[in-house]
Amino acid sequence: MEPRLSWETLNLKLRNPFRLSYGTTEERKAYWIRLANDEGWGEGTIPPYYHVDQAEQERLWRKAAESSKPFPDRVEEIGNWVGTEGPAVARCALDLALHDRIGRKTGQPLYKLLDLPRPQPMKSAFTIAVDTPAEMAAMAKKFMNYSILKIKLAGDGEDIARLAAIRAARPEVLLRVDFNAGWSAEDAVMIVRDLERFDLEMIEQPVAKEDIEGMGLVQSFTSVPVVADESVQTIADVIALAKAGVKGINLKLMKTGGLTPALRMLNQARELGLKVLLGCMIETSIGTTAMSHLAGLADWLDLDAPVLISNDPFDGMTFDESATVLFPDRPGIGAVLKSN
Repeated sequence: MEPRLSWETLNLKLRNPFRLSYGTTEERKAYWIRLANDEGWGEGTIPPYYHVDQAEQERLWRKAAESSKPFPDRVEEIGNWVGTEGPAVARCALDLALHDRIGRKTGQPLYKLLDLPRPQPMKSAFTIAVDTPAEMAAMAKKFMNYSILKIKLAGDGEDIARLAAIRAARPEVLLRVDFNAGWSAEDAVMIVRDLERFDLEMIEQPVAKEDIEGMGLVQSFTSVPVVADESVQTIADVIALAKAGVKGINLKLMKTGGLTPALRMLNQARELGLKVLLGCMIETSIGTTAMSHLAGLADWLDLDAPVLISNDPFDGMTFDESATVLFPDRPGIGAVLKSN
């Protein structure tokens, strides 16, 4: 008898080595979650620097597979069904699969199922990982069709040179910078004014995720929006960041626990006057396509994972020639296996 829930691992290969302040990787491990008879699909994929125990993820899925509790038939029931136990990424996989199931059963794409605005064409950023200034400038020129670039920086003394080289190569492009918590608040305050001359659209996660006050301090020294990423994983984090004075948050399904909590956090952010970036990990098109259905509520998109990996097994959201996100109008999440 087929189990009602199963999972398998996928080794995602990066087109180019991905160097961040945390270290360098060339592949990522993803989990593909499947409900019986492929009634719904989910994904659980998280970078190693989040230090999530994979055994804990699988323990939660095994418990769900062995449970006799019926799958929910209404999206309002998904949060209670999934619960709050286990790592957020493991809960996200279940949350996505259950949303996908209901969408497929009712014939509705995810945005309709969630009563959200239909996503309109919107451009995503393309990420350039840390390298030498010359190599990063060459990469910026290679992807001329992308009008928004997110630049990963390292806090190693070469960041100004990196930005200068990229800005010289692409004077017209919108630039976002991401330090992945690589600075201390004191160092960030010293350099943030220097960054403004590069006409930045945002500064993402300059300091450690626990340093909420430091995030607000950096924001107080610049007019460029400071956007929290690693610092925002719960609705309490959204409230604390708004109180600290940060101007935006980066929501990612894998760190928040899925669509149910992400939408609560998004709505809370709006009530508090925060801007919202919808982002992703290095993940498959199951995760990024699910997030693309929320684009009608976003200020910015950063959903470039399908471009960064070479062996995504799924077709879902795509990019047109100008790097505009196009989402599939299929039932559920809308991700399907690629045809060979």
